[in-house]
Amino acid sequence: MISQLRKDLRAVSDPIRAAHSQRFFKTGPGQYGEGDLFVGPSVPECRRIAKKHAGLSLTDVTQLLKSRYHEERLIALLILVRQFEKGNEHTRKKIFDLYLASTKYINNWDLVDLSAPKIVGEFLLQNKSWLILKKLAKSQSLWERRIAILATYTFTCIGDPRPTLEISALLLDNKHDLIHKAVGWMLREMGKHCGQKTLTDFLDSRLLLLPRTTLRYAIERFPETLRKHYLKS
Repeated sequence: MISQLRKDLRAVSDPIRAAHSQRFFKTGPGQYGEGDLFVGPSVPECRRIAKKHAGLSLTDVTQLLKSRYHEERLIALLILVRQFEKGNEHTRKKIFDLYLASTKYINNWDLVDLSAPKIVGEFLLQNKSWLILKKLAKSQSLWERRIAILATYTFTCIGDPRPTLEISALLLDNKHDLIHKAVGWMLREMGKHCGQKTLTDFLDSRLLLLPRTTLRYAIERFPETLRKHYLKS
C-alpha cells in the first residue's frame, strides 16, 4: 500500500541530505527544478523501497508519481521500470502510455535518466519505431526533450545509431545546458557502441552548429590529439 511505502520512506529521511538536494537539483526561483521538495533518503534506499513495493498497483504508482516530493516520484518511476521489465506486452503498453501521459511529473534530470531508456527506449525498440521521439524533441518541455534523447540510448546499445543521430540533430539549436550535456553524452555513447567514425562523420558535418558543451561531452573518449583537433576547430 502507498501509505506503508511513505512510512518506509520517512523512516530513512535525512534533513541534511534533503537540504543538499534542494541546492543540487536547482530548486530555487527561476531554476529548472523550481519548487521541488525533498525528503532526503539516498538513491540506494529509494531502490530498496521500490523493490519492496514493486507490486504496487498502477493506480497507486500514478498517485505517487504526482507527489510533490522528488523521491516519491523517483520511487514511482523505479517501480514502473521493474514492472515494465517483468510485464507482458499489454502491461508494457500500459506503462509506456502512463509514462508519456505523466511527463510533467518526470521533471528533473535524474528522473528522466533513470527511466526513459528503460521504458520509452525499450518499448520503442520492441516496436521498431522512434517517431514519437521526434515529437518529444520538438516539445516546449525541457524534460520531454531530454526524454527524447535519453531514450535513444536503448537503440545505441544494440548498435543502431540512427535514433541518436536524428534526435541529436533536432536538438542542436536547443538553448538549455541540460540538453547540451545530454546530447553530447548520448553521442559519446553512440560512438562507443557504433564506432568512432559514425560519430566523427556526424561531428564533421555539423561542427559549426555544435554547442561547446555538447562537443566536449561527445569527444570525451577521443585520443588526446583528436580531441584537441575538434576543440580547436
